[in-house]
Amino acid sequence: MIPSGARVWLSMGHTDMRKGMQGLALLVQQHLKRDPHGGDLYVFRGRAGSLVKIIWHDGIGMSLYAN
Repeated sequence: MIPSGARVWLSMGHTDMRKGMQGLALLVQQHLKRDPHGGDLYVFRGRAGSLVKIIWHDGIGMSLYAN
């Protein structure tokens, strides 16, 4: 369950969808200047817009959701 205080950050533009959890977390740190382990959700979309990836750290471990 996602806590009620968690924020959702949407990455503008498109992202290389070959990236996994570590690559996306690195994008969060370098480009958004945010802590990927802070409990917020980070949403990335592919070039065609048909694939979305979300990373989230729940305080125990990082999760990657893809649709």
